[in-house]
Amino acid sequence: MTVFRDYPYLYHGSERYERDYLARYLRAPDMLLLLVEDAGQVVGASTALPLWHEQAALVDPFEAAGIDVSEWLYLGESVLLPPNRGRGFGHRCFDEREAHARALGLSNTAFCAVQRPADHPSRPVNYRSLTSFWEGRGYREQPDLDTVMSWQDLGEETETAKPMRFWTRQLTGR
Repeated sequence: MTVFRDYPYLYHGSERYERDYLARYLRAPDMLLLLVEDAGQVVGASTALPLWHEQAALVDPFEAAGIDVSEWLYLGESVLLPPNRGRGFGHRCFDEREAHARALGLSNTAFCAVQRPADHPSRPVNYRSLTSFWEGRGYREQPDLDTVMSWQDLGEETETAKPMRFWTRQLTGR
C-alpha cells in the first residue's frame, strides 16, 4: 500500500481491502505472486494471472474490442519501495511474469495504468513516469483500450472513478 499512496495512484486503501484482494489472486488457478526481498526484508511484489480470471472491469474492454482473452496474462501489481528501484528488480519481475505467461502457453501480456492529467495538483515536480521503462520492455500504450476503476484518493472522503489505460505486449520466443 505504501507505493500506491504515491503519485500517480494516491491510493488511500485499507489493509482489509488489500488482504481480500490478494486472497482473490491466491484462489485463482495459474496465478503468480512474486515477492522481492533485499537483506531479508520484503521490498516489493508483483502479481499476474490469466486475464479471464480477472474482474469484469479488466476483461470487458478486451471482449468489447473483439480480443480473445484466453491468450492473455494480466500483470497486476508491480510495486517496489523507492530505495530499491534502479537495481534491476523491476525488470526481473517483468521477466518472471512474462516467463509465466509463456509457460502457460499465453502469447500476450497486459496491464493498466491510471491516467492523471499532467497538471494534477498532487504531481510532484520531480515525478518520473514509467512510460520509458514500459516501452523499453516492448509494451505499447493502447489508446483505444481503457477501463475505469474506483478507489479513494488520499484527501478524498469517498471512492471516485479513475480512468485506466491498458498497455500490452505480444510475447515472442514461446
